[in-house]
This record gives sequence, structure tokens and C-alpha cells, in this order.
Amino acid sequence: MAARREEYANDLGQAASLVAVTARSNRSKADQDPAQWLLPSADVLCRYGAEWTAMKVFWRLAVDELERDRLFDIAAGCGGTDVEFTPDP
Repeated sequence: MAARREEYANDLGQAASLVAVTARSNRSKADQDPAQWLLPSADVLCRYGAEWTAMKVFWRLAVDELERDRLFDIAAGCGGTDVEFTPDP
């Protein structure tokens, strides 16, 4: 588990792993998931939802019911947004 956590923390292979944000945005989000925090800009909500989902799938991370419901709500308004990730070997 510790090795997998370290891999996740240092993942540079996924484009969505490192997204530059302001310090204010980073503090605002902290460790909250989409059920608790969303970007203030609706323009990037579909991308955020797709990238969040891709990371959950790639790392086989759990999703609780509130988070899942919020991701479905986001996806419902995103038409043709694809979720892309590189499969874990």
C-alpha cells in the first residue's frame, strides 16, 4: 500500500496529474473531492470531472456515493466529453 501511495504521489505519466493552479485555488480545494468542492469556473467543469474520473479509474481508487453522484451530475451536462487514461500495466 505504501509503495502504491508513493507511485500515486509521484505520477508524472498522466497529463492530468499536474495541473497548474493558483495557491488560492489549491488552498480552497485542499483534499476535498467533487462532492465537496468544485471549480468556481463552469468553463472547465467537464474537463475537471473527466480528469478526476480518469484518475480514479487508473489508480483503482474508491468512490463514495456522494462523490459518484456528483460525478454523474457533472457528466450529465458534458455531452461528448471523453474520459481518457493510460491503462496501468
